[in-house]
Amino acid sequence: MTALTRSARILPKTALMVTALLVGLAGAAVQAAPAKAARQAAPMTQGKVPPMIDDLEKRTFDWFWDSANTQNGLIPDHYPTKSFASIAAVGFGLTAYGVGVERGYVTRDQAVERTLATLRFFHDAPQNDSEDDATGFHGFFYHFLNMETGKREARWVELSTVDTTLLLGGVLFAQSYYDRDTAQEKEIRQLADDIYRRVEWTWAQVRKPLISMGWTPGGKFIGYDWQGYDEAMLVYILALGSPTHPIGDDAWKAWSAKYDKKWGEFYGQTFLNFAPMFGHQYSHVWVDFRGIRDAWSRDKDLDYFENSRRATLAQRAYAIANPAKWTGYGENVWGLTASNGPGGLVVKGADGERTFHGYTARGAGLDYISDDGTIVPTAAAGSIAFAPEVVVPALENMKQRYGQWIYTKYGFVDAFNLSFHTQTDLRTGKLVPNVGWVDTVHLGIDQGPIVLMIENWRSDFVWNVMKKNPYIRKGLERAGFTGGWLEAKPSP
Repeated sequence: MTALTRSARILPKTALMVTALLVGLAGAAVQAAPAKAARQAAPMTQGKVPPMIDDLEKRTFDWFWDSANTQNGLIPDHYPTKSFASIAAVGFGLTAYGVGVERGYVTRDQAVERTLATLRFFHDAPQNDSEDDATGFHGFFYHFLNMETGKREARWVELSTVDTTLLLGGVLFAQSYYDRDTAQEKEIRQLADDIYRRVEWTWAQVRKPLISMGWTPGGKFIGYDWQGYDEAMLVYILALGSPTHPIGDDAWKAWSAKYDKKWGEFYGQTFLNFAPMFGHQYSHVWVDFRGIRDAWSRDKDLDYFENSRRATLAQRAYAIANPAKWTGYGENVWGLTASNGPGGLVVKGADGERTFHGYTARGAGLDYISDDGTIVPTAAAGSIAFAPEVVVPALENMKQRYGQWIYTKYGFVDAFNLSFHTQTDLRTGKLVPNVGWVDTVHLGIDQGPIVLMIENWRSDFVWNVMKKNPYIRKGLERAGFTGGWLEAKPSP
């Protein structure tokens, strides 16, 4: 019942869309390794990075740096075409700026300036219940904002609890990363603290102890809550860690109560399923789940990092098996997650009818299968820390084979489809003769996991910064996580 988010890029337009997305969200196998062995099989690189991966990280960082409105820090949903802002993309961007400093892409002063502009905007932006004259309400923010005014983009846009959380991931990263005793960095820390403390998590608990997916002035609260395994792990962690509006101790238990409905074997891996890969990636951008376990993962004798590793291997195995016989799928061309696409339309061919979708939550798992032949590079790239031995060859291979069409100034385009060759009025992207459909834009919520998980794989950088954040630690501990780095004394 999730993928509403990734989201509600589709959600708010009609009630029918909401219902379809919520309800619609169901070989060659790689054998699962024990959790301890898996962590040893995916070591951090310690500087040994293939040139292509190094190049991809820099290009993807440049997307955030070049696309942002420097006056208010807002980052577009997609770019380089004209777009509204995505608050989730802002969260990824705020975190990417720190990566840029560490990698030497920008100076610390440049990152401080951009971060201050962003935090000042969100700190001072109007919070009220109006339809058109607000940026947020009760500390939460609207999913999409006008790039210039920062107000709610349109009346179909919801106040999003999960997208606010992804924004807060970047806000809290800034709070912990900019730790110097200067006036500007002190201001960053104070603004970040104010923004986080203002979020009224308990207000969004209309069906306690769960948290609603969102709210609109006209429609009020969305009729669905975050429950079960998906990208909303971080929602509950931040809500539990709040010093001002914390949710109750029963929330994590309620959130994880239906896990076992998604637990099982899929293409040779036994894991907690969620079909699109973003559900296995988003919370992991900011939280190092290696070696820390809650009650559920202790019972299953694996951590969430290992679970995401198994999900990555299962999706690759699905592509190798290629049950729907899509063009190009294989051991080094794979990856399904929410993305743009060439449709929606039905195409008739020699093998019968094929349905192609536009933006949708593509994925393959026990919960559902949504596969129209569209490959999404971030599905693999955002999993590089989990299974580099299969991700790195895939990224290198896709660039080598199709790079002139799918690899641009800003890295991989959002998606491509080697099975689509129909001449029609495309909603997005273009047709390349003898290749297929290729997108022409990059999405912020797909770019974010690429640059940030590459850096986590290289250096643990984002993870190590977030381990110093007391709110992250408190949220994890209140959710029942123990072991690993949580047992160590917090870094000063």
